[in-house]
Amino acid sequence: MVSVALTDIPGSSDVFSAGFITYSADAKKRQLDVSSEILETFGEVSLATAWAMAAGVLANSDADVAVSITGIAGPGGGSDKKPVGIVVFARALRGQDPDDYFTQRVQFDSTDRATIRHHATMFALDLLQPDKDALRPSEDVTLPAP
Repeated sequence: MVSVALTDIPGSSDVFSAGFITYSADAKKRQLDVSSEILETFGEVSLATAWAMAAGVLANSDADVAVSITGIAGPGGGSDKKPVGIVVFARALRGQDPDDYFTQRVQFDSTDRATIRHHATMFALDLLQPDKDALRPSEDVTLPAP
């Protein structure tokens, strides 16, 4: 949805490099080099996985800015620890110290899949704004090197 929103803008081909849809754990591993260790230790919906996905976008494209999203849009798939509406974002800049990648866990107050996906898209688009370049990690987590 983020790629569609970006490429709907005339002239976007001048700045949009690539988009990855890595819905499954296997796709995250194959396309973005997310390690099995991260997925097994932290789960698919985690700060560590979002961080590794953003690192993988930079490693596997010529993008200068990467935003990753992983979450549970529902209606099923949620749990007490990771309820429907939990979405985790990461933002990384090419050349940035990986320890400084921005990560954020957001709980959207909805159980409607379309609403959650829309809010996640808008949040991700906001993360692409140049005024977000100074963002730093919002939560402490020990992350392995990409």
